Amino acid sequence: MHRFVRPQLLLRDSKQPLLPTAGQLCTNHKSVVSCIRGYVVLPPTNDEEEKAMLHRMMRVDHAGEYGANRIYAGQMAVLGHTQISPLIQEMWDQEKQHLRKFNEILAENRVRPTLLLPLWNIAGFALGAGSALLGKEGAMACTVAVEESISEHYNSQIRTLMEKDPEKYTELLQLIKEFRDDEMEHHDTGLEHDAESVPGYQLMKAIIQAGCKAAICVSERL
Repeated sequence: MHRFVRPQLLLRDSKQPLLPTAGQLCTNHKSVVSCIRGYVVLPPTNDEEEKAMLHRMMRVDHAGEYGANRIYAGQMAVLGHTQISPLIQEMWDQEKQHLRKFNEILAENRVRPTLLLPLWNIAGFALGAGSALLGKEGAMACTVAVEESISEHYNSQIRTLMEKDPEKYTELLQLIKEFRDDEMEHHDTGLEHDAESVPGYQLMKAIIQAGCKAAICVSERL
């Protein structure tokens, strides 16, 4: 069983409100709160190539978080009245925070979202609902596959930014690392809740991850 190793997150008051203030974004999970200041995440640049790279990154990250939200929405539509629903809702709430932050970034920097959002809306919900029809194990298997793909994608972005100029991209690196750690936690949660026990787990995981890679590729470009 493969598990990610996560750095320790900052502990804060679990009663902090869900919606962030103007100066910070907070993400809550199991009374653990990770807060991100309200800084300008993308550094200013007059280099068109660099600007295009950053816009591609934010476009695909926004698309990924949008798709993740729709997957959890689909799972809750099927499993919303079962014992696993509080856990799914908890992870979904965290994904909502991620999406809210990327919505801010796109608006502040005039980044065009992917043209494929209507497709990810339908496909994400269908994947979430379809996996949930296999029971909680199916939903958790889907979570493991998707969150592992997103974590690997974030790690790739982190490597790219570190190779270019880690000091210049300090704020963006912090944001991506925070969100990656959340996705890693969701991945581990899925494993802890019997994801691997669903029939055809390896095949299901491979198919979902192939779809995730294709979605990442086209969302960067369209």
